[in-house]
Amino acid sequence: MIPLLVIVGATASGKTAFAVKAAQILNGEVVSADSMQIYKYLDIGTAKVTPEEMQGIPHHLIDVLEPDDDCNVSRFVEMAEPVIECIYSRGKLPIICGGTGLYIDSLLKGAAFEDNSCDEQYRVELQNLAAEKGNQFLHQLLREVDGEAADSIHPNNVKRVIRALEFYHTTGKSITVQKENTFNSKYNYFMIGMQRGREQLYKSIDSRVDKMVKDGLFDEALSIIKKGIDENCNSMQAIGYREIVWYFKGRCTKEESIRLIKRNSRRYAKRQLTWFGANDDICWIDPTDDEQINKILDIAKKELTKER
Repeated sequence: MIPLLVIVGATASGKTAFAVKAAQILNGEVVSADSMQIYKYLDIGTAKVTPEEMQGIPHHLIDVLEPDDDCNVSRFVEMAEPVIECIYSRGKLPIICGGTGLYIDSLLKGAAFEDNSCDEQYRVELQNLAAEKGNQFLHQLLREVDGEAADSIHPNNVKRVIRALEFYHTTGKSITVQKENTFNSKYNYFMIGMQRGREQLYKSIDSRVDKMVKDGLFDEALSIIKKGIDENCNSMQAIGYREIVWYFKGRCTKEESIRLIKRNSRRYAKRQLTWFGANDDICWIDPTDDEQINKILDIAKKELTKER
């Protein structure tokens, strides 16, 4: 089995710096599991790792797609698997680093997302319904056919509500059955989570957003818009870009857009913590504690070199 170190955590929790340190100590290369850093040009707003921060450690699956391209979980897995195999074949340790829990779980545990469960025309109909009658109406439609999925998806997460309805429409099954349709992992993986106090994390998020604005986030977003990228593209739904689009469209003030970026980032971090918190495989550490870092990396090295 291919050994795989997996580093997870909420946004602004210190994953990037920890991944670089782990790669230096364990002779590894980093594979990003971030659904937005995979896009070109979205640099400041996604807190994309810089060449200086990489410190010579190769990073993969960053800047590989155009902003108007689409990336979903199955495509991510298709791209990540050969990269991981290539890193391992060169005698290096593949290190997954990211906060997109769905991507990571699907890669590790083989959750089967059926590509034949798509109906684009039906999807457009649902999108129109949401626009005309609201998110709550669409969520109620889901509850009528798949109560279990409705309980697990927030009404405002329209994309996931539509995906669940679409899956039921084409397969007659609840999308939750996908969680059960898994196979044994092909990886001998060890997971480490970045644990920071909630208040400390939120302060870090607010400070990061302020720095992003100072570093030119609004100009970056405007340059992407000027490339003709539609505001409904997947990439432009990234926190930090959609709020600025609202500002440029006159839907809110600049100050309000910054406030919304901070609020939405905190809410996203909370969802990430909930997702990863349910995973008993994760060993949580304080990324600012050098003693904990050295100890967990020593444990990881031993676990990843075991025969499986």
